[in-house]
Amino acid sequence: MSAPWLLIIDPQRIFADPASEWCSPFFPAAMENIARLAESVGPERTLVTRWLPTADRATAWGDYFRAWPFADVPAEDSRYELVEAARGLSAHPTIDEPTFGKWGSQLAERVGWVENPGTHLLVTGVTTDCCVISTVLPAADAGVRLSVVTDAVAHSAAENGPPALHTMSLFPPQVDLRSTDEILADRKLLPDHEAPDVQTPRQMRAWGHG
Repeated sequence: MSAPWLLIIDPQRIFADPASEWCSPFFPAAMENIARLAESVGPERTLVTRWLPTADRATAWGDYFRAWPFADVPAEDSRYELVEAARGLSAHPTIDEPTFGKWGSQLAERVGWVENPGTHLLVTGVTTDCCVISTVLPAADAGVRLSVVTDAVAHSAAENGPPALHTMSLFPPQVDLRSTDEILADRKLLPDHEAPDVQTPRQMRAWGHG
């Protein structure tokens, strides 16, 4: 099995800036864990996406931007830039899409999906209840293996994240939910990473401790 890819969904200023209507209060904590994962996986196996406001306004996206006029600005606007902490985490250009979901031809080609249908994605980013779940479910339907890293995704609000995580948990074995510590402790998944000393609940169960 090839090494997994770390997918960082939309770590952009529009979701991190406290002045933004779309700011996630969970972004800073998620970004800390994303950085830990990126350090372990490395820039060659890390991919970063951006959501850009380039959808056809003749579709229902036109209604969407009328509902959120602050976001209806050119794609070059600074609010769509990556946050400083996300820059340099990937050796690849960003995958830019006008859709909530990021699973599509660009991402599939970047991970070599056709040549390697055993591709495994570690899914992180923002927001759990919008762009993350919109990426995970179509990818799962295509047959991708996905691990949603529960403490490396940022909810739009406290009440919105848990239902989205629960929904994604209903799609095993394509989708599983793990913490950052569980990912970093899995030597089969990240064989070159020095696992932490702390035993996670999953490890304890596997080793017969409860």
